[in-house]
Amino acid sequence: MSCTPRELESYLATLLGVSAFADYCPNGLQVEGGRQIRRLAVGVTANLALLEAAREAEADAVLVHHGLFWNKDPRTLTGWRAARVRSLMQADQSLFAYHLPLDAHPEFGNNAGMLRAMAFEPTEPLTVDGLTLGFLSRLSNAMTALEVIERVEAVTGREPLVFGDPDQLVATIGMLSGGGAGYFEAARVAGVDLFITGEAAESSQAMSEELGGMFVAAGHHATERFGVELLGRHLVQTFGVELLVIDIDNPV
Repeated sequence: MSCTPRELESYLATLLGVSAFADYCPNGLQVEGGRQIRRLAVGVTANLALLEAAREAEADAVLVHHGLFWNKDPRTLTGWRAARVRSLMQADQSLFAYHLPLDAHPEFGNNAGMLRAMAFEPTEPLTVDGLTLGFLSRLSNAMTALEVIERVEAVTGREPLVFGDPDQLVATIGMLSGGGAGYFEAARVAGVDLFITGEAAESSQAMSEELGGMFVAAGHHATERFGVELLGRHLVQTFGVELLVIDIDNPV
């Protein structure tokens, strides 16, 4: 089985509710190839290493969380941008990218996906800047922060950066993948005892001390691997495509 690039874009626009998001990048089909999609590669970021790996694997399309085009980018295709587009065009591959819609989705999103990978059920949304992007998990039985951190490390494969007392009891976990450090205060107002995001800010240590609660930075890349793989598995079931998961390691 297979689908065309436009069929896949139309399906994902509805599934992910793309029109509901005021994002700072185009969500959907960013580069249209001419090939019917039978083999789909998924990964976090459309960097050249991922695109070349997808090309070598003869993928017909690539689906990522971080695409090629952002609002503040120049309107020219030169240098590294040109190299990435050239790789896609020479291979006649399509590129799909879904940013905030893939953070927010309750089934295929990065945040709900990482919580479930840690055996925590997302119980309610975490709304920031008027958008429901993250999720809360309210635990039926409190556990220590250290126990939660051990689960974070297990699913990301890396030791997170942690601020706060690891012996603190945690009843509510907040999950906001990627660059969510600036929302720690909003999470504390929402009752979060332990906040998980990708990157720390310079202020994160002081904010943890002054607001209380645990701050856990588990890696921007590491916290955003979940959505594309979950979505890819769903597309296998929906369209019968072959799935290739390509993880280009990134310590950030």
